[in-house]
Amino acid sequence: MAPGSASRTCRTSSTSSIRWSGLVELHGGTIEAFSEGPGLGSRFVVTLPVHTGAETASRVPDAAPSHPARSMRILIADDHRDSANSMALLMRMGGHEVAVAYDGEEAVKMAEDAPPDVVLLDIGMPRLNGYEVAQRLRTQPRGRELVLIATTGWGQEEDRRRSARSGFDAHLVKPVDHQALLEVLVQLSTLRGIR
Repeated sequence: MAPGSASRTCRTSSTSSIRWSGLVELHGGTIEAFSEGPGLGSRFVVTLPVHTGAETASRVPDAAPSHPARSMRILIADDHRDSANSMALLMRMGGHEVAVAYDGEEAVKMAEDAPPDVVLLDIGMPRLNGYEVAQRLRTQPRGRELVLIATTGWGQEEDRRRSARSGFDAHLVKPVDHQALLEVLVQLSTLRGIR
């Protein structure tokens, strides 16, 4: 934009924009929104750094892979659609096959119809909460082999204990750190022989 133009930079508080901003920042980039005014549309500029292979190789230790060695079938269950869809995008970018459910009953049905390797479950969902979903999934024929990860805003010690009692392998508090999630996936998929 030329100096003195009528364009202005604006910030938005929408959850979707915040999530996209977080995704861009996760990759070391920036996102800007521009508008000429109400009703005149918006323009978004995403800037991402370019990394050479040498830079990437120097940041990733050989002894600890940062992502699972093979594509996994991942079921994401979260009644907050923006959260579920953002997580699905991240997992697909990692080469995984992803299915998304928006409530607990749908998650159980989808897991029965197409058994996943990993299930990322929100706890506070309608119809069946994440604890109930985890318990039901563990009773399915492949239930003991599943990697179950709670991805929730509930982070008190009692919430973590209840997750463990319900059959979860890990408990991550939202907003979920993508790198921490990848590390948990590597560890748990290795233990389950999914890699």
